[in-house]
Amino acid sequence: MSLRDWFWIVLLGGIWGCSFVFNAVLIREIGPLWVTSFRVSIGALGCWLAMLALRKPIPRESALWLQLGLLGVVAYAIPFALFPLAQAHLASGVAAIINALTPMVTAVISHFWIGGERATRTKFTGVAIGFAGAALLVSPALASGGNSQLWAVAACLGATLCYAVTLNITRNYKHVEPTAFASIALTGAALVAVPIAFLAEGIPVMTRPETWGAAVAIGLLSTAFTFQIMYRILPRVGATNFATTTFIAPISALILGVTVLGETILPIQIAGMLVIFIGLLFIDGRIGKIWRRAAV
Repeated sequence: MSLRDWFWIVLLGGIWGCSFVFNAVLIREIGPLWVTSFRVSIGALGCWLAMLALRKPIPRESALWLQLGLLGVVAYAIPFALFPLAQAHLASGVAAIINALTPMVTAVISHFWIGGERATRTKFTGVAIGFAGAALLVSPALASGGNSQLWAVAACLGATLCYAVTLNITRNYKHVEPTAFASIALTGAALVAVPIAFLAEGIPVMTRPETWGAAVAIGLLSTAFTFQIMYRILPRVGATNFATTTFIAPISALILGVTVLGETILPIQIAGMLVIFIGLLFIDGRIGKIWRRAAV
């Protein structure tokens, strides 16, 4: 990847790491379904405003609207609810670390996907190392019999699966203008998420200013802004390379979680994070390049 692509990936990873802290603030007053509803609704509004400002044409095909809307439900509405649900039992940094498994899951899905990126032996080694790191992450819950933490870890893993599948599907829509793609997909997610949130959690009550601030920030910054960048570089760098944004997210999530929210991270969870990062280096291909240079 070019230096410019790496710049955007690092920036996006840092912003998405902040979203885990926004989730932690939001779930203090509202349920996870309303967290995802606010995020996709405000994000969709921001994307439509960008459409107007950039004077982008609005697609007219009804089939495309349906396809992108359904994709938005799986790519955004579901995982955006699973992470705040998990963060009721997990620290923000731990949730972000589990999210770092996305490249591993993406590499496996892409290998078997029709027209997907075939994984090399080095990438599969990275996948195995990454899941070993995940085992270290859940080991405290296993040792203490913490069923709630295990369910929370499973919810985060379910979110990474949603990301991996939809990252591969997204490549089929290279012909769709990126701002239009994000606007329609987020609108579809909002149309499904909001009614379900009303039915399941009732009318949301937010009394703290930081809750409102987190809702606006996660919608406009962590969603609308980042999606404008994501859909422009994803076709260029590929699903597996793009998924390395999750390498960066845990760093900002850990720092903010500890300094702002006062969360604690266990040493074994730090070890798990380091193991996952080593796996990411294998998937990125950097370890293989170093070995080949050393052998020359």
